[in-house]
Amino acid sequence: MVRSLEPLVVGRVIGDVLDMFTPAADLSVTYASKQVANGCEIKPSAAADAPTVDIQGPISNNDLYALVMVDPDAPSPSEPTFREWLHWIVVDIPEGSDANKGKEVVQYMGPQPPTGIHRYVLAVFKQNRAIGGSLRPPNTRSNFSTRQFASQNALGLPVAAVYFNSQKQPAAKKR
Repeated sequence: MVRSLEPLVVGRVIGDVLDMFTPAADLSVTYASKQVANGCEIKPSAAADAPTVDIQGPISNNDLYALVMVDPDAPSPSEPTFREWLHWIVVDIPEGSDANKGKEVVQYMGPQPPTGIHRYVLAVFKQNRAIGGSLRPPNTRSNFSTRQFASQNALGLPVAAVYFNSQKQPAAKKR
């Protein structure tokens, strides 16, 4: 079932990170046993390892997908001077497969929000062809642009997206 865009609009993902799009694929993101739903809270410790990501297009026809994960609130939601902070890029993901079946261009980096509540956006783009062999990783994770990445790689608008919130966990108390 294709998800509604309303939570992405209300959460300012559409606008801050993505342009308005028509959902055309189902995206399932799971950290351990926690299914990601738009706006849900996930602790940084629960998202330290890459999630399981499953992409299902409208018709199973061996399409390839690109996945981008960013934090548009770095270093703080009130002053996002590093918008967008890049957390992960995987390309050439076969439809119906987990992201680990694609080519990881930028290694996964779990949430590490220094202050405030941060949004972590996972956007999926349908590829016209395999791009893993020709794609160079960005020089830095800060000030990444999902829109620019999509444009430079002829990806067009996303076909699916989801976001979750995360905030700094209090340090364990010493005894």
